Amino acid sequence: MVKVKICGITNAEDALLAVEAGADALGFIFVENTPRFVTPEQVAPIIRRLPPFVTPVGVFWEHARGHVKAVAESCGLRALQFHGDETPEDVAGYDLPVIKTVKLPPATTIEGLPEYRVGELVQVLRYRAVAAAMLLDTAVRWSEGEAREPIEWRLAGMLGRGRARLILSGGLTPDNVARAVAVVRPYAVDVNSGVETHPGKKDPDKVRRFVAQAKAAL
Repeated sequence: MVKVKICGITNAEDALLAVEAGADALGFIFVENTPRFVTPEQVAPIIRRLPPFVTPVGVFWEHARGHVKAVAESCGLRALQFHGDETPEDVAGYDLPVIKTVKLPPATTIEGLPEYRVGELVQVLRYRAVAAAMLLDTAVRWSEGEAREPIEWRLAGMLGRGRARLILSGGLTPDNVARAVAVVRPYAVDVNSGVETHPGKKDPDKVRRFVAQAKAAL
């Protein structure tokens, strides 16, 4: 069964809603000047309320190693996600599992057949030795609440076959996640704006439907 991460959690109500819906992981974005930025002081009490088998993930963007470690320790994070242009050397050597984001263009902008694109495969292979999982997301920067176009799912599926644990993200919603899972067959799916009423606030019905659709897909 596919795992589900609900990202962009900013408050305890949404965290507990996601847990009740069956989410396996919650994402907390520690990237300044983004719509869902949270501080360690906000996140620590939320994490203390989580059940033992729900993983709190901290999202970082080219932050200094010391800063990442300090935030992780103060909050009780159990995994780290790096969303910027960090090198394999930048994300190696942490005591916690690392998720590295690889950004792909939206499906409608890809020219030619996905099977002939090698740049993205090279990116995945570069991080395979240091990352517990690779997260495939759209190259579009943080959503301000608008709909995001999904990435090319056939390309995503080819990147993961036999090479790495893939977490599929980018433009997923309760209405398309089952199809995405069937095509890509990822280790996990990740959603943020696709289950919100507005940036930083989750929609209970969308969260529940997203988790249910994702987990029933295979």
